[in-house]
Amino acid sequence: MQKLINGFHQFRTSVFPRERQLFRTLAHKQQPEVLFITCSDSRVVPHMITQSRPGDLFVCRTVGNQIPQASEMEEAVSSAIEYAVEALGVKHIVVCGHSDCGAMKALLKPERVAKLPATASWLRHANSAKSIVTDHYRGVTEETLLRLLEEENVLVQMENLKTHASVASRLHNGSLQLHSWFYDIASGDILTYNAASERFTPLAMAKTHLGGAA
Repeated sequence: MQKLINGFHQFRTSVFPRERQLFRTLAHKQQPEVLFITCSDSRVVPHMITQSRPGDLFVCRTVGNQIPQASEMEEAVSSAIEYAVEALGVKHIVVCGHSDCGAMKALLKPERVAKLPATASWLRHANSAKSIVTDHYRGVTEETLLRLLEEENVLVQMENLKTHASVASRLHNGSLQLHSWFYDIASGDILTYNAASERFTPLAMAKTHLGGAA
């Protein structure tokens, strides 16, 4: 806790004075253009890896960057999506998975969450990703299988996202774009899904700063 307290003091004495006008503006409104949905993993820091400023991102974090389908009625996630799209009018939604994901490890080896019933239940939202990978990639190493699952999970969650009425409506009228990202912790790279090649490619090669739309 002392590290957090020291960090606050540094923010209050050094950072806040430099950004005083920004925070005065943000005190009355927010206008983020991006809803950033990612994992709860402490190593994934959206504002750091995108070098965003306060007010740029509306962030939703869940274990394994899971997005339940609209019919599941998981109100916490659904509410975040609905608010970002309907109330804030975000123009982009990024679903970002990452390497060395503990949730995906647990999906491959359920015994890891045998004593974590809530987590085990939550991971059902990625069951189709697991089925796709285990059915089509037999004989690969555990490391490769995990990476394939982490990437496939992003695509499955993106499809789940599209079941939400607010998202479907904005996609239909062209006012919303979706982006599938994958963050590699060790290299610091971000990959974005390229629908044409059906694979994740470096974000640096994408046509826009947000990457190709899903």
